[in-house]
Amino acid sequence: MVTAKIAPSLLSGDFSRLAEECERMARLGADYLHMDVMDGHFVPNLTLGAPIIKSLRPHTKAFLDCHLMVSRPEQWVDDFAAAGADLFCFHHEATADAAALIARIHAAGMKAGMAIKPATPVDVVYEFAPALDQVLIMTVEPGFGGQAFMPGCMAKVSALRARFPDLDIQVDGGLAPDNIEVAARAGANVIVAGSSIFNAPSPAAVIELFRKAVTDAQPVA
Repeated sequence: MVTAKIAPSLLSGDFSRLAEECERMARLGADYLHMDVMDGHFVPNLTLGAPIIKSLRPHTKAFLDCHLMVSRPEQWVDDFAAAGADLFCFHHEATADAAALIARIHAAGMKAGMAIKPATPVDVVYEFAPALDQVLIMTVEPGFGGQAFMPGCMAKVSALRARFPDLDIQVDGGLAPDNIEVAARAGANVIVAGSSIFNAPSPAAVIELFRKAVTDAQPVA
């Protein structure tokens, strides 16, 4: 059985007061804070980097889940470790030696995650999964927030969960109250959501709804 972990994406937060947004989300029940790192090359958008993670770290004890949508993720491992990142998630599509990168992330004191885009087959993850702390199945094309959830990606989540029952499987992109049960039933337990949490009248209620959906979808022991 895996534990529900809810990870609000700070990409949807107020960038003029990120430290306050981090603390607000943690106070409202977030398990992780999801940091979308984009380089303007691997994806067309440009967001935040290690200096911002470093500036936030003294202001929050929350788990900083850093999703690097960047080319050459290897060059950023040491910077993110020094900045205080808790998890370094790279894209399979962006590296030529995933095994070496996973080992380097662990050696730097961080948890290691691997992400795949919607068009990437899930079986590319299988050989690396035993060494990974988390696998991220993108449910939108990476690069921008606010896109529509792609339910076809749930087959990948189900296949991964069947092979690795104890693995943290994260989904990111378009997650909302009207599709969370689909993701939870497929086997996702780490839920990233931006606009559906930050723009809700009660972000805490959405976080709790997501948690309940994941918990209720767990198999009976």
